[in-house]
Amino acid sequence: MNGSLFFEGVVVGLLMALPLGPIAVLCIQRSLNQGKIHGMVSGFGAASADAIYGFIAVSGLTFISDFLVKEQVCLRLVSGLFLCYMGVKVFRTKPVQRATPGNNTSYFNNYISALLLTLANAGTFLVFAAVFAGLGLARESGHYSSSGALIAGVFVGSGTWWFTLSSITGIFKEKLGYSRLGLLNKISGIIIAGFGLFVLASMWI
Repeated sequence: MNGSLFFEGVVVGLLMALPLGPIAVLCIQRSLNQGKIHGMVSGFGAASADAIYGFIAVSGLTFISDFLVKEQVCLRLVSGLFLCYMGVKVFRTKPVQRATPGNNTSYFNNYISALLLTLANAGTFLVFAAVFAGLGLARESGHYSSSGALIAGVFVGSGTWWFTLSSITGIFKEKLGYSRLGLLNKISGIIIAGFGLFVLASMWI
């Protein structure tokens, strides 16, 4: 039973991570500029956020889910501003020809920034809640071993996508020149900031 739930969680996590959004752009940009490990760490930050939202959705923590629903406007504001900030930061990033070994601080910053950016998107929780309800997975609320298997699957599924994306991106790093990396940073920054502006504009739509 738990094995089946784990597999279902893997599928859900993979499908949740697949759409190309600001996190994907950020993961690609970091993989190209800092090395694939940095991209993977960023992706695992997003996967952790997916697992957290999946846990809230399946465990029936109504006080948290009610907060996420009621405070969507505030969360959109935070998410939009954070995306704009990250967009400007990426736009101004100077490319490096060869990635230097990361340190605990840079890995931690990459992980936390991706984690917070994903958590700030309360819409992710609403999608998880709808998917789990549609698949009948919310019935596992209160069954700790079953819920654990499901959430672990979500993390593995989401993490697998980010690992794959970072690995593929890392292959192309050596084929890109300094000037092209600089151009990609600017394009990535504009795209990420564009997502931020869209999120902010959606508050009044």
